[in-house]
Amino acid sequence: MVKTTMIARVSDALPLAASIDDEQVEMELKEYKSQAKLIFRKLNLNSEKRCSIESGSYVFHYIIDHGVVYLCICERNYPRKLAFTYLDDLSKEFFMSYGNEIDRPGLRPYAFARFDTFMQNTKRMYQDTRTQSNLTKLHEDLQDVTKIMTKNMEDLLYRGETLDNLQGKSELLLRDSARYRKTARDVNLQALYRKYGPPAIILFVFLLVIYWRFWWY
Repeated sequence: MVKTTMIARVSDALPLAASIDDEQVEMELKEYKSQAKLIFRKLNLNSEKRCSIESGSYVFHYIIDHGVVYLCICERNYPRKLAFTYLDDLSKEFFMSYGNEIDRPGLRPYAFARFDTFMQNTKRMYQDTRTQSNLTKLHEDLQDVTKIMTKNMEDLLYRGETLDNLQGKSELLLRDSARYRKTARDVNLQALYRKYGPPAIILFVFLLVIYWRFWWY
């Protein structure tokens, strides 16, 4: 199954969006999310456009499209074709929604945190590989995943780097992840206020009028 998803700008590895995961997944994938961010720092516009990277119990799948890298962390037994079809769906929607803003000067990290809603909805569609729609995707000859390069995480990330450097980068990336979770929660909370705040105020005033009328009359 798809465990989590991250989106970043290729030119500078700026994180643009990421799926909001529960605490259990956060703890389970803590090390792997740090590795994912190190992958972003390794990529450039000349990197492979589609690639799978094996690491421990999981596989990183990524695609690069219009200067943006879309990456998901999946269990090893999850079909590669579904993983890349899932990423294709995300890339199309993301570029259609925010394509004109991706290269905006002064763009802040996780500027498109609200894209999590689409990611979560799409991920649910791809979770069960036995559904009819996913079985259809597996049998359709949409893309030949056998031609997509597979790499090893150790070879990709650790060759030529000292452990001290990697440790420093990991600590920095963990702090970035904590800041993102706080930003994402604030965005979701503001959305709830905007959606339910006005009706709640109207209901409160209505009940207050009813109470005042029947209590005093």
